[in-house]
Amino acid sequence: MAKTVRPRHAWVTVLGVCIVFAVAPPSGLGKTRQPAPVTPGSRYLALGDSVTFGYEESTVVPPPNYKDASSFPGYPEQFGDAQHVIVANAACPGETSSSLINQNAPSNGCENAPNSGVGYRTVFPLHVKYKGSQLAYALGYLRTHKNVRLVSLMIGANDYFLCLETTKDGCTSASEQQAVLKKIAANVRIILSSIRNKAHYKGQLAIVHYYSLDYSSAATNARSQALNGTVDTAAKPFHVKIADGYGELKAAVVHFGGSTCGAGLLTQLGSPGKCGVHPSYAGQALLAQALAKAVRF
Repeated sequence: MAKTVRPRHAWVTVLGVCIVFAVAPPSGLGKTRQPAPVTPGSRYLALGDSVTFGYEESTVVPPPNYKDASSFPGYPEQFGDAQHVIVANAACPGETSSSLINQNAPSNGCENAPNSGVGYRTVFPLHVKYKGSQLAYALGYLRTHKNVRLVSLMIGANDYFLCLETTKDGCTSASEQQAVLKKIAANVRIILSSIRNKAHYKGQLAIVHYYSLDYSSAATNARSQALNGTVDTAAKPFHVKIADGYGELKAAVVHFGGSTCGAGLLTQLGSPGKCGVHPSYAGQALLAQALAKAVRF
């Protein structure tokens, strides 16, 4: 029997710093051109990690069925149901910004994991079936489906988990953390440049923000904001919309003392008051809502 892989969630433990890069604007997308609106029957391509996938920890009650990807309705599926669009959710639990581009690059549980050559994709199905990298699938999908009106990207947090697990000091130094942010920014530029210039996709493109695990903690908030800000800066030249998942969940926890867990927005792990780090169904619904606010209909 194959060993069950439990990919760790993509979250961040970083300092509140952002890296700014100068990038050339993408070709083929006019500055004043309005992309086509999202309409019923059009297509939506979602790219990302475990959050986008809709992953739940193994100790969630009732236990998740990892053999049935459709049992994980992430924000792309919820958005698709609400807007009556066709969803292709290519996300993979444990995906890093590097492994999204090259499936042989180190991941945190998608194609491989630290100290293990076995990844989630090896054992369990994704929402869509493909070989090669997530980016390669995305480019092929965009070339063969001309009615894609929306592409979203949520990536980068697993880069930090990988740093935590593979450095002697647990990625605590500022230089290590800045190096991770720099790599994320560079990879986001590659991903979005490929989508715009190789697939010649001119439709709506959205960056989905990570939330905070605990809005009552300034340090935790700063960590999430550092990652979100880095991705935003790298993505800006590619004419993106920002789906403020961070702000959407923040507004929902006001009456719960800032507790994302107490508000029921994180996965519930057996005993009362114990939460995972992935969004619950309600948390995913708020991410879908943030996406809906960002796009044009």
